[in-house]
Amino acid sequence: MSGTEASGCPPGERDLRNPRVGGGPADDTGCHILHVDMDAFYASVEIRDRPDLAGQPVIVGSPSGRSVVLSASYEARTFGVRSAMPAVRARRLCPQAIFIPPRRSVYSEVSRRVMAVFRSVTPMVEPLALDEAFLDVSGALRRLGSPASIGAAIRRQIEADHGITCSVGVAPRKFVAKIASVRCKPDGLLVVPRDGVLEFLHPLPVSALWGVGERTGQTLARLGLATVGDIAHTPLATLQHHLGTAAGSHLAALAWGQDRRAVTPHAPDKSIGAEETFAADITDPDVVRRELLRLSERTARALREAGCVARTVTVKLRLANFTTLTRSRTLPEPTDLARTIYATACALWEASGLDRQARLRLAGVRATGLVPASAAATQLAFGDRPTGWREAEQAMDRIARRFGTGTVRPAALVADPDGRRAPDGGG
Repeated sequence: MSGTEASGCPPGERDLRNPRVGGGPADDTGCHILHVDMDAFYASVEIRDRPDLAGQPVIVGSPSGRSVVLSASYEARTFGVRSAMPAVRARRLCPQAIFIPPRRSVYSEVSRRVMAVFRSVTPMVEPLALDEAFLDVSGALRRLGSPASIGAAIRRQIEADHGITCSVGVAPRKFVAKIASVRCKPDGLLVVPRDGVLEFLHPLPVSALWGVGERTGQTLARLGLATVGDIAHTPLATLQHHLGTAAGSHLAALAWGQDRRAVTPHAPDKSIGAEETFAADITDPDVVRRELLRLSERTARALREAGCVARTVTVKLRLANFTTLTRSRTLPEPTDLARTIYATACALWEASGLDRQARLRLAGVRATGLVPASAAATQLAFGDRPTGWREAEQAMDRIARRFGTGTVRPAALVADPDGRRAPDGGG
C-alpha cells in the first residue's frame, strides 16, 4: 500500500473545511486538482466482503516469517501497526489482530472499477497505485459543479457502489492535494484554498513533503528544521549545501507551494513485477526455481491485466548477507507469457555466478520495456499455432477472477513438499 494510509483526522463526515479559518465552507475557486485515496484499501475490501470483521483490528498479510503488513484497518493502527511494518512486529503490537492472506486479483478488480468512477468524471486521471489517483477536474466544472462538490460526489459513489470509503484532497497543486487527503483520513474531504496554501503547509512537519525520507529528515533535524515553514525560511544555498543542489531546490520549491507538474493521464507503467522475502533463507535449486515460477506467474498476470507486454526480464537476487544482484535480458519479442518470463528468469539465475549453496533471502522478477499488447506483433515460427499458451494463461486469468488466485496453477506449485504457501499468500 501507499504511504497515504497513515491515519489522519478521526472517522466521520468532515467536508469542505477551510484550515485557515477552522470551520466554514472553503473557497475552492481554482482548486482543480483532486487527490483521491482509498482508506486502508486492502483491509477495507476484506472487511466489506466479511462483515464479521467490522470494528476489529484487521491486518492483510502473513503473520509469520519475514512478511510485512500490506494493509491494516484503522482499529489495528491505534496499536501502532502500519503498512510495510514487519508482520512479527505488528503481531507484538497487536496480538489480537486478525491476519488475512491477500487476494491481489480481487484488489485489482476493485481498483479497476474505482478508476472507472474517476474516468466517468474526467479523462484527466493519473493513477499512482491501485488505491490512489490524481484528477484534474477543470474540464468538468460546468457539467458537475465545483471541485469540492465533485470530490464529495466521488466519495458517495465509491461507498455506494463498492462498499469502501476514500479520502479526497482538493487543492490548486498536486502535492498539496495529496497532503490534504492524508490530513483528512479516513473518510474525509479537505479543501486547501488557493490563497491559503502557505498557511496550510508551513505548520506541517517536514516529513509531510515529498522527498523527505528518513535520511533527509535526519539532515533537516540536524539543521534545526522541524516544519515546512522552517524549510521555506532557510536560505536556498544552505539547503543545497546540505542536501545537494537538486534535492535542496526541490524542497525549497515545495515549501513555498510551488509544483509545476500537471496531471498526466494514462501514464504508462515503467515496469511490472513481483518479489518475495522468504520466511527462511533458501538454497535448494528446486525451491528457487519454484519461487521464480511463482513470481513469473504473478508478473505475467499483472502484465495481462495492464494490457502490456514486456521487452526485458530482470531477476533480483538478495543473499542472506544482504548482497543484492540484478540480471536482465532483452527478449527477441515482447511477451506477457509466464512460461517465457519463467524460462528467462531461470536462465538469468543460473548465469548469475552465484554458488549453488548461496543462501537466498529474497527473489524478484520484473518486466520492463513495456508496450501495449495491441501494438506488439508476434512473429510466428513455421508450424506454430497462433494460440496455445496464451489461450491457456488467459483462461487461467478468467478462472482466477471468478474463483480466486491460486485456483488453477502450474503443477510445480501444487505439490509443495516443504509446506510453502500458495501464490499470493502474503509476499
